[in-house]
Amino acid sequence: MTQNRQIRLGAFLQATGHHIAAWLHPDAQADAGLNIGHYRELAQTAERGRFDAIFVADSPGSGYEADLATLARNGKTAKFEPVTLWAALSQVTSHVGFVATASTTYEDPYTLARKFASLDWISGGRAAWNVVTTGQDVSANFGRDRHPEHALRYERAEEFLAIVKSLWDSYEDDAFVRDRASGIYIDTDKFHQIDHAGKHFTVRGALNIGRPPQGYPVIVQAGASESGRTLAASTAEVIFTANLTLEDAQSFYADIKGRLPRFGRTPDQLLIMPGIFPVLGGTEAEAEANYEYLQSFVHEDIAWDILQKRYAGVDLSGYSLDDIAPPPPQDTNGNKSRLQLVSDYVERERPTLRQLYRTLSTARGHRTVVGTPEQVADAIQLWFENGAADGFNIMPPVLPTGLTDFVDQVVPILQRRGLFRTEYEGTTLRENLGLHRPANSHALDRTSVARESVA
Repeated sequence: MTQNRQIRLGAFLQATGHHIAAWLHPDAQADAGLNIGHYRELAQTAERGRFDAIFVADSPGSGYEADLATLARNGKTAKFEPVTLWAALSQVTSHVGFVATASTTYEDPYTLARKFASLDWISGGRAAWNVVTTGQDVSANFGRDRHPEHALRYERAEEFLAIVKSLWDSYEDDAFVRDRASGIYIDTDKFHQIDHAGKHFTVRGALNIGRPPQGYPVIVQAGASESGRTLAASTAEVIFTANLTLEDAQSFYADIKGRLPRFGRTPDQLLIMPGIFPVLGGTEAEAEANYEYLQSFVHEDIAWDILQKRYAGVDLSGYSLDDIAPPPPQDTNGNKSRLQLVSDYVERERPTLRQLYRTLSTARGHRTVVGTPEQVADAIQLWFENGAADGFNIMPPVLPTGLTDFVDQVVPILQRRGLFRTEYEGTTLRENLGLHRPANSHALDRTSVARESVA
């Protein structure tokens, strides 16, 4: 590892915070999901802390339509569409990047390509697309009979990504000459129409917007199933992942980095950023008290809902929360990697169902660290320096205070240790992440032809 290697930090935001009952905490902004001022404060706090990016997960549906008892207590239902939100917040920030989730299963390649190109222009080159196939069944929202199978979703995603990149290459970087003397606005030799006819999509034409400032918005991916790992190794530039132990994180890191050469890629072309849920306190005892206070807000209906989501198809009615958790189902058409994480945890720790829901209520299987700012910084440094992570997605338990506390208390420690920047390296997200700007595929083809003709 090079001496000047720096930790990358993302702020993973959920309106009131990541804890399942965060909205009940007195420090939370209860109406956060629909409060633009709240998100403005968070974006500016992340930028003050020199974070690389801010990120919101998203799904094209609530998933609670058939469970009104759970819906009534769910503080995470109302939320902005992320590209719209980030376009607004890009105007009150200048460096922090914006990662928006969009689904390859329930969106259209042309519309998505145009939307993210627009965000990249509006933000001055700070956009990123979190590519998801959507594990949750929201098919009814889109007039479909059923949710596609896992393997089909990833097959569709590969084709979807290829189309979007082709669309972003519709115009070469210098295609818009805007020459008033000649009256020529576009050099049409540098204009390229897509003509795609594949298994899942037929797309013809070109985008009606110039090539994004970053070439392509940064490609982010979060799947850790076998299909997800292959897609990430071939296309992703950042991976958001969930690991509970150092050993699991090291194994995932080595596996993904080891897959890159078969796709002609090098390890520095992909950053791996596990999630971390930090519960801070001035002392260990204070941090533990803060953790227990958060857990005290979890209603029993929510506890059973958390468990039932991981035990889909399993009847838990005969269990109490103090019973040992049974093995989860062996397979799912939803999030396979998260099911595997929970299964491994149950097998390794033999928790009660109460212990299991408490683990999942914080960060849904991401790593929870409870301690002083120094202890949280130690935990981050340990994984970073031991082949487990290139950076971290910070998941504040309660917002806005969880992010403010991390920026004010943990970031300075990382900076003093020489592990994290004190100033941004550039103005685009790619520059700050240390990722190269991809060349236009058509310009590369023309260069290749020119070289062959000279030879």
